[in-house]
Amino acid sequence: MQPIESDPRYCEAVRHVREVRGFYTHALVYVLVIGSLATFNLLGNPGRLWFVFPALGWGVGLLTHGLSIFAFRGWLGADWESRKVREYLERRV
Repeated sequence: MQPIESDPRYCEAVRHVREVRGFYTHALVYVLVIGSLATFNLLGNPGRLWFVFPALGWGVGLLTHGLSIFAFRGWLGADWESRKVREYLERRV
């Protein structure tokens, strides 16, 4: 019996868990940084809400990151990657 680490499904699961952890880290950093910017903005110049612009810009990136992991997993995922590698190798032969 082969070790579980050599099972392709196990390797894919590990990769997915790392991607999810990366997204959660990204989300936490977003909350901390945007929260800090909002605090500085509201304490320093509450009449002009400039923190909204970085929050929206970064928010789009965070949303895209989340969608790439949770919603569009198959699109540009491991299956797509394997298929493109095979196509490339077939063209090179």
